[in-house]
Amino acid sequence: MLSVLKSPRLRQYAVILLVNLSVLTTGMNLGWPSPMIVKLRNATETPLYRPITEEEGSWIVSVGFLCSVFTNFALGMLLDCIGRKYCVILTCVPKIIVSILFIFATDVWMLVLGRAFIGIGDIFLLSVVPVYASEIASKDMRGILCTFQQVFSSLGIVISLSVGPFTSYRTFSIVFAAIILITSIPLFFLPDSPYFLYSKGRTNKAIEVLKLLRGTDQAAKEEIAEYAISMNNEKVDKMKLFKNRLVLKSLGISMVFCAGSQLIGFNAVSFYLQTILISTKTNVMPEIASVIIGLIQFFASCCTTLVTERFNRKHILISSLIGMLIGMVALGVFFKIRENTQEVSGFMNYLPLISLILVVYCYSAGMGSILWVLIPELFEGPARAVGVTISFIINMLVIFLTTKYFTALTLYIGPAITYWLFSGACAIVCLFIYYCVPETKGKNFSDIQESLGDREANDNVKGSLS
Repeated sequence: MLSVLKSPRLRQYAVILLVNLSVLTTGMNLGWPSPMIVKLRNATETPLYRPITEEEGSWIVSVGFLCSVFTNFALGMLLDCIGRKYCVILTCVPKIIVSILFIFATDVWMLVLGRAFIGIGDIFLLSVVPVYASEIASKDMRGILCTFQQVFSSLGIVISLSVGPFTSYRTFSIVFAAIILITSIPLFFLPDSPYFLYSKGRTNKAIEVLKLLRGTDQAAKEEIAEYAISMNNEKVDKMKLFKNRLVLKSLGISMVFCAGSQLIGFNAVSFYLQTILISTKTNVMPEIASVIIGLIQFFASCCTTLVTERFNRKHILISSLIGMLIGMVALGVFFKIRENTQEVSGFMNYLPLISLILVVYCYSAGMGSILWVLIPELFEGPARAVGVTISFIINMLVIFLTTKYFTALTLYIGPAITYWLFSGACAIVCLFIYYCVPETKGKNFSDIQESLGDREANDNVKGSLS
């Protein structure tokens, strides 16, 4: 199918676009809580026999992230067993089953169970797609192609925010199930990762895929030579990876980076978006405002694909965090003023919307997109699957904590202090990126490892992995 396209670059685009169709429905699932939690709390709109409580709502939002903490590492082992392609296809199974369960849900436990299983599948998918994309893309296209994940995730969120508030719960569930089924079909036509094929001794097949994606036999053989250097043509003992200084350094940076990317509060704000807009009690319609914010998020993700190849990764990340810091401070200021004022008017009516737009835009144009590019780049071949899996386990654990206890935190210390805490986290993560995260733009995986330590140490690491 890909051979119809004459340009190798177009073939790479086509493969990454197809694999990210599965991320579209993941985005819909991520955007699901914003309109659906409001409906489930409403006695006239809920399909359940009673409205849900605040505690039940927090579990529905967060349970998938908690479950993925315990399952993602085990599932991550499948990356090197059945391959990246079939891992992506595997994630479609729980999504299809759960989307049908949602249509007929009548009790809270059905939603909690469904959100747990679909969350496990989606989080595993978000771990697999960056690995697959980084191995499909050539060095000069890796940055722009790996940002497609955030674009498609944002598009899915836009669909949920645009359709969810204006349809019934059951109608939206049917739309959700239909889109999952449609987007699952093209996945069967994807090529597997050439790196995975080579690691399994299928060198000829790996060269065939690389010739299709790189355009020439010489380019394919050069990349195969890089694979050989990376793997030393030996089976890697996974336990040895945790004894190597550079691998541990990469892992430490990626774990802190992943944790920081969630402690800044974006997902806590995003999942409760419509609820937050309702709580502001301004004249802006929450349903319309959430659609606007969703469109801004999608636009920001598209912008990232354009700026990623023009600017360094670190500059984009630091700029996005500064913007988020300003937005979180402004949200805190609004809610602090709101505590002492019965009604707001004029500019104050629009301050929450402007602040949320700033937070969403800056996250999606920077941290939210670069995260999926940078984490796989920090690890060289043998360590990539394990490193990415562990990093995203930390990511999911922190998402669970921030989404599960966000409402409780706002009730206990107040929304103003909560948003100011998020702004403080933005400042800390900004400093961490400036001093600790290496620049990866335009570098191959070996170059990135050398930037984490001297060449001699890096050579020792490679030798110890054989």
